Amino acid sequence: MKARALALAALLLGSSAWAAGTYRVRAGDSLWTVARAHGTTVTALQRANPSVRARALRVGQRLHLPGRTSAARGATSAALQRGHAVYYGGRPNRHTRMTAAHRTLPLGSWVRVTQVGSGRSVDVLINDRGPFGHPARVIDLSRSAAASLGMLSRGIVPVTVRVLSTP
Repeated sequence: MKARALALAALLLGSSAWAAGTYRVRAGDSLWTVARAHGTTVTALQRANPSVRARALRVGQRLHLPGRTSAARGATSAALQRGHAVYYGGRPNRHTRMTAAHRTLPLGSWVRVTQVGSGRSVDVLINDRGPFGHPARVIDLSRSAAASLGMLSRGIVPVTVRVLSTP
């Protein structure tokens, strides 16, 4: 009887662990949205699912979710920075729409920037270095990201920056 109960428990624990490591694709999903929702990267998803192409996701398809790297796990739990955000203008470009510059984070990192006063937040990709010249300024946002935070009229706002993932 004990052996049967242990076998049943192992089966249940094993199946729940397997289910936790997979994701069933829903309408509107992309590799990017799945990766972001599960704290991983598109590259890691593609490595874990070699037969999946970025534009070929099907509703109901199962994706295997890779474990997060220790760097990403540590960054997600510990990295929180407080300071001021500024934004840069420039020509609108679909490739640099929701991006930011940071002095030290690895390029390709995803961060969540939250405006302290309003609680509004935006997820941005770090693709540049800066801001320079003032130590209290911790992140330089694209115009689109700044508009999402509602900071265009103020130009500079207090924010918190939380690392979501690193490459």
